[in-house]
Order: sequence, then C-alpha cells, then structure tokens
Amino acid sequence: MLTPFHLAIHVTDLAAARAFYGGVLGCAEGRSAPTWVDFDFFGHQLSLHLGEPMPNAPTGRVGDKMVPMPHFGLVLPLADWQRLAARVRAAGVDFVLEPQVRFVGEPGEQWTMFLRDPSGNAIEVKGFPTMEGVFAH
Repeated sequence: MLTPFHLAIHVTDLAAARAFYGGVLGCAEGRSAPTWVDFDFFGHQLSLHLGEPMPNAPTGRVGDKMVPMPHFGLVLPLADWQRLAARVRAAGVDFVLEPQVRFVGEPGEQWTMFLRDPSGNAIEVKGFPTMEGVFAH
C-alpha cells in the first residue's frame, strides 16, 4: 500500500491557487490559515504557502523534449489521466507540454502532460495503463 506524500510549496496568490487546485484540478480543500491552504492532491497532502515560488526552467531532457525543472506531479491510471487532461483543456489552461504518449512500445510507455499553476509551479501528470508500468525498465 502506498502512503501519501506531503509537499509544501510557495504560491503568490491563495485565491488563484484555490481556483486552480480546487476548481480546475478538482482537489478538495483541507485546513487553511490566512497565509496557507492544504489540498488533497489526489490522495497526497499539498500545502500552498504565500511566498516566492522556486524558479523553474526547461532544463530536463526526456526523450526529445525539454521539460521544466524542478517540477512535481502525480501518476494516475490512464482513464483518470484522460479525464483530467480533458478537464484541464476545457478550463483553458496553457500546457507547457501538450497531453501526449511517450516511450511507445517500450517498458514504461506513458501518457504525460506538463502545466503550470497560476504562480508558475511546474506540474507533470503521468498516466499509465497499469500501475506496474510506473517502474518498468
């Protein structure tokens, strides 16, 4: 059984963060205070605190793509990933890397999308047909 992780990051605007994480991504809001808010980030605890976000830049090479580093994200079953990709697209969020499949026919074949929250934090969401593929090599 997997256990939830906890990640605390900075955001510049709690109202915009609530609209994105709660409204666009559909995450349930947890506890909060005037300077922070927690979200149930697909079973994990994501704490958003007012402050200056860590800078990120497209310095990570994955295949033939450059992806923002650092980034965080999650791994979903493919059907859930497809629903989330449609939800994000319908909300008009700009993708850093459009939803796509990579490593076709190889161990670890996966669907991925990269986006940024309103504060510029980079997020990757991966989808796998089976969770056994997550660590395939």
